[in-house]
Amino acid sequence: MTTLMIQGTTSDAGKSTVVAGLCRVLKRRGIRVAPFKPQNMALNSAVTEDGGEIGRSTALQAQAAGVAPHSDMNPVLLKPESERGAQVILRGRVHGHMDAIDYHDFKRTAFDSVMAAWHALERRFDVIIAEGAGSPAEINLRQNDIANMGFAEAVDCPVLLVGDIDRGGVFAQLVGTLELLSVSERARTQGFIVNRFRGDIDLLTPGLEWLEARTGKPVFGTLPFLAGHLLDAEDAVAATQAEKHPRTLNVVVPRLPRISNHTDFDALRLHPQVALTFVPEGEPIPPADVIILPGSKSTVSDLAWLVRQGWPNQIKRHLRYGGRVLGICGGFQMLGEWVEDMDGLEGPAGRVAGLGLLPLTTRMMPGKQLCNVTGTLAGEGARVTGYEIHNGVSEGAALERPLFDLGDRFDGAVSSDGQVLGTYLHGLFDHPEACASLLARLGLAAPEPMDYVAHRERELERLADTLEAHLDIERIIALLASAS
Repeated sequence: MTTLMIQGTTSDAGKSTVVAGLCRVLKRRGIRVAPFKPQNMALNSAVTEDGGEIGRSTALQAQAAGVAPHSDMNPVLLKPESERGAQVILRGRVHGHMDAIDYHDFKRTAFDSVMAAWHALERRFDVIIAEGAGSPAEINLRQNDIANMGFAEAVDCPVLLVGDIDRGGVFAQLVGTLELLSVSERARTQGFIVNRFRGDIDLLTPGLEWLEARTGKPVFGTLPFLAGHLLDAEDAVAATQAEKHPRTLNVVVPRLPRISNHTDFDALRLHPQVALTFVPEGEPIPPADVIILPGSKSTVSDLAWLVRQGWPNQIKRHLRYGGRVLGICGGFQMLGEWVEDMDGLEGPAGRVAGLGLLPLTTRMMPGKQLCNVTGTLAGEGARVTGYEIHNGVSEGAALERPLFDLGDRFDGAVSSDGQVLGTYLHGLFDHPEACASLLARLGLAAPEPMDYVAHRERELERLADTLEAHLDIERIIALLASAS
């Protein structure tokens, strides 16, 4: 078994994409490969086959590798709850809540989970493609590092460094990062990948030759900017949309401060008949056919944000004029009459009023609901696949009109007039049958089919084709062989 680590000069340099592409390239060649991210900070997460929770980008990489996502693939997941605190998840299970200073000291303990997970994977796979987090050159975070070079040094694996040329200054990124590493860390950095290049490669070649001469390390390839490329984001809320059909359903989503699993909306962003707009703090709420309240890591504090931004009055006006509202997970909880968090699990302890759009009360409870589900749209039979990741139990008369039938239980609620819908399910638009039926309920006449799962698979194949064409894959495989 051998491990190769992909690190980046910055956050969003393209590490996740490169790891996904390499996993698919190696899978094509019959190699048993698994992704691995020692430490991740993200509010987009997925449920694994062993009932744990990992970052969505790692779950996507597992799909690229052709294996089921497992908690060992992302042993430390940090889910921010405030500017200074986060929920700490170790090997798929909630460990507790810590502020940044406490976690910095806790990293020595967290590293035990990292190494145990890595050893578990190395017993099951031929190759592990590991992904760093942020930059290895963050001087203030170097002590007790477990996300980048701290892990690479511990397992003695080679590293490739990715730089994003689209944001500018790629040579400074790569050379500067290398200069800030220790002697041993520079030695294990085997070369570079330049990402998101636009233009004539002949104009870039002199710079690449200078980089190799300056550092003594090779460039393994230059990846082009992939226009229209849409894969599960780690955290950033993407603004790009496909060109829209004339018959468009206008959907508006508040960009909550602690928005979680906004990948729920990727299928809608791609749908030719949907125009989706995220509305950040301080911006006016545009006219809409549908308002969707997204998931939230901190339901009570994000509910307070909605109130400060004037959303409740806008939502009530929207409903008076025949609009529709959908709440997902934390957004579903906000639709009710009360949200109770008497133990302060997600913030200050207490009971706060919800939006009052559904006769529902949510009580935050210790523990977290984590499961993958299949079912049908209640009363219609359209198939749905999704997953649940949430604290809290909701009770009330609204549940007598469920949105989904999951076989052994029901989920969600629909108001008596059909204008307000809520569910705990993430990924509800990914299956084509559920997507079409839900869009029809939300007011779109004759929805066109949209299979986001199939789209994701096509994008992974496209990504692998791109890496095959623009990276020196044989050199990377030789690097893997020499490191084993």
